[in-house]
Amino acid sequence: MNRNNKRAEKGDENMELFIAFGTDDGENLTNGHAGDARYFYLYKFSNNEEEFVEQRRNIELGAGQSLKPGNPEMAKARAAVFKNLDALVGKEFGPGLPNLLKQFVCVPVRVATISKAIEVVRNNLDRIRQEKNKTEDRKHTVVRP
Repeated sequence: MNRNNKRAEKGDENMELFIAFGTDDGENLTNGHAGDARYFYLYKFSNNEEEFVEQRRNIELGAGQSLKPGNPEMAKARAAVFKNLDALVGKEFGPGLPNLLKQFVCVPVRVATISKAIEVVRNNLDRIRQEKNKTEDRKHTVVRP
């Protein structure tokens, strides 16, 4: 599927957004940094509705690997997991935030479950779209329930 067919100009409320939610159990947002979640549940938001697309498993670093959070090598290692994302939602973001913001919008939320986070995202899609469409100086987008 060519996602660019549905891409639109700034402010277009019909533009598709692919948004991932970091989770360890499939129900709750991970309690740690979003990028360290065991899984990412990817949803497509479009036309005032959302649809579950897929579950992605995060890379596992073995005991011998020394990639530190926040360094560019970690970002490269996780590139496949984060491919084609418009935004990542989680409770916290760590030192890798500047690298992540180059790829997509980071959305910290103050709720515990994926279902509540979906509601928060749905209610703030315009703000997320605006930030996603920035070509420079993208900031994390703190949204309220």
